[in-house]
Parts: sequence; structure tokens; C-alpha cells
Amino acid sequence: MYKDTTIGVVVTAYNEEAFVGNVIETVPAYVDRIYAVDDASPDESWSVIQRVAAQLNEEKTPESEVALADGGDDRRVVPIQHDENRGYGAAVKTGYKRAAEDGIDVVAVLNGDGQMDPEIMDQIIDPVVTGEADYAKGNRLLTAEDRDGMSSFRLFGNAMLTGLSKFASGYWTVGDPQNGYTAISRETIEELDLESITDQYGFLNHILAHLNVNERRVADVSMSAVYGDEESSITYTSFIRYVSMLLLRSFCWRLNRRYVVEGFNPAVVFYAAGSAGLAGGVAGTITSLAREFRGKEGFTGVLASFVALLLGVVSLGVAIAMDAAENEALERTSYETTAAEHAAESADSSAPAGSNGAASADQDSSREPSHVVSHPETGTGTSTNTDPDAGTNPSAT
Repeated sequence: MYKDTTIGVVVTAYNEEAFVGNVIETVPAYVDRIYAVDDASPDESWSVIQRVAAQLNEEKTPESEVALADGGDDRRVVPIQHDENRGYGAAVKTGYKRAAEDGIDVVAVLNGDGQMDPEIMDQIIDPVVTGEADYAKGNRLLTAEDRDGMSSFRLFGNAMLTGLSKFASGYWTVGDPQNGYTAISRETIEELDLESITDQYGFLNHILAHLNVNERRVADVSMSAVYGDEESSITYTSFIRYVSMLLLRSFCWRLNRRYVVEGFNPAVVFYAAGSAGLAGGVAGTITSLAREFRGKEGFTGVLASFVALLLGVVSLGVAIAMDAAENEALERTSYETTAAEHAAESADSSAPAGSNGAASADQDSSREPSHVVSHPETGTGTSTNTDPDAGTNPSAT
């Protein structure tokens, strides 16, 4: 238990026999229950999960106070295996549903590849535990120090996905949408229509749009980029095509739900005008230039196209500003202090070490964590690493 709150962790695994066991073993002691979900891995991931689960379940965890809903099952590690490979999103959703059934208050996600530091889990879950946010996620793009471990190629791709996800989700200050280090409240899990969220790689992008439609508060938590030696097996063309179309559909669906069906907001009109202006301006410019090259008069068409482009850009800018203002109250950004300051705080406020050697963090819930400063900002197959260039199942759609 952490700050009088029960904590669960979903550990997702697909072809992670070399890493998933260590990930489960290093989950902090304050976590009440671990849901290790194997998405029908063809390697020995399931065997590793079963072996580690059996070992850890024999150890006593007196700090666990989960309100059990599974007939008296007191296991700390719950192994779950899909009958067939269903995708990263499906693995997370399986863990979410089981944790909600067990009455867990806050549920975090750790990927089974070992590239998420369990020692900073308290920073990820804090915004949800303290009630500042309903969903929190790591962000490796907030500071230059955090981006040090990210290659230029990864950074460029992540920046592109971040920009597209801002349009799709409506969370204009939330970045690094592919970061799978997340935490969510039980109430939010129960409110979301999980079945309508994709099971595939785009799960992390898609869930943000659903959170926005449900008007849930999302926190970005600064964290450093850490990568191992795994090589990507994702087909980039398939990944980009699938996620781009998913984000486009999410954008249209969000605008319809938030700004048409549930209450009119003029942002949708400016988005439509901006899109029409840009599309018409580009098409008109190409047509007019082609006429010029053929020796026909095209200057008037170029001028008209430029005006359409200008109006499109202005309309789009107005739409973004209105959209950002509408969603400002749903966004939180959490910045961590230095590692030394966080370590000093943990040493001062932690109880004696738990059964696995990790310090217990059942701290006074009335005290705001000093390493977090939160404020509203204005400005198919399973992959256990949700970055598109991490080692994964090669089937991306």
C-alpha cells in the first residue's frame, strides 16, 4: 500500500523471457498486486512468469491490503496468459480489468523488457494517488537531460507522433505519447469503454482520445530515456500507416463527441474551415503552377490559392487555441527534481524496507510530494516496449 492507496502493476510480456522475470522481481514492495500478462509468447516468457510468480507468492507480503475479489486468492503475483496473440493494448486491458475487479485503487503499467525503472514508479503514480490526475504517463521529452538517452531518429519520430497525438487527443501539453510507463485510477478504468480502444500498438495514443472525451485529467511526468540493446522488428511503413489513420479517426471522433454531440464549440467550425482552406490552397497552387508551366495564365489562381492557404492557417490556429483553452483544465505537468533530491526525500519519508528489500513508501497522504510541481499548462502483436523502434513482435497491424 502506498499513501493509504492500494497499488497494482500490469507487467506486459511478449517474447521477453530474458527480462520479464527480473521486472517482476524488482517491482517495489508497496505494490499490492502484480498482474503479469503474457500475450501468447512463442518463447519461454510464460514459463518464466509462472516460475517467478510461484517463488514470490511463497514469500509473505504483510503490507498488502488488497480487497480481494477472487475467492480469497492472496497471491501477490497473478500470472495471466492469452490463448492467442492479441496485441499490446489487449494485454494492458486484460490487466486493467482484473485489477479493477480486485478493487485496486491505482494501476501502473511496466513493460516486460526491463526498460522502465521501477524505482521511479512513485513519481508516475503520485499524480493519481494524490488526486491531481486520473491518468499519468512518463514523458522523456520535457528536458534536455531526459532526452540524452534518445537517438536523433527516435527523437524525430517521437516528436512527429507527439504533434499528431495532440490534435487527436486534445491534450496540447502532453508529449511522448508512445511512453508506456503509465498509471490510472480504478474509477477511470471503470468509466472508459475499453472494448472500443484498439488492442494494437496505437493503444497509448488511442486511450488519450478516450480519456479526453470522458474529460479525465492527464499528467505528464518527467523521466529520462533509457534503452537496452534490443533491435526493432517493427515494419515502419505498417506502423506509421496504422497509427496515422488511427489518430485521424480519433481526431474526428473526439471533435464530434465533444464539440457537436455533447455541446457545440466553434472550434469544430474553425477546424473545418482551416482544413478546407489548406486543402483548397494546396490544390489550387499546384493547378495554377501547372497552368503557368504550360504557358497559360495562372497568376490569378496562385494569388487566390495563397489567400486560401493564409485563411486556412489562420483558421487552424484559432481552432487550436480554442481547443487548447477548452482542455486546459484537464492537463497537468509534473517535473521531477534531481535524482539526489528525490533519493533524500525517499530516505526521509520511507518506512523500513519491505520483504523484497525495497523501501516502503506508505507516506503521509496529506503532504504534497516535493519532487512534483503540478500546474495546468496553456502552452498487431504485442510489444512490451511501446516505442516503434524497440524489439517487438513484427506484426504491427
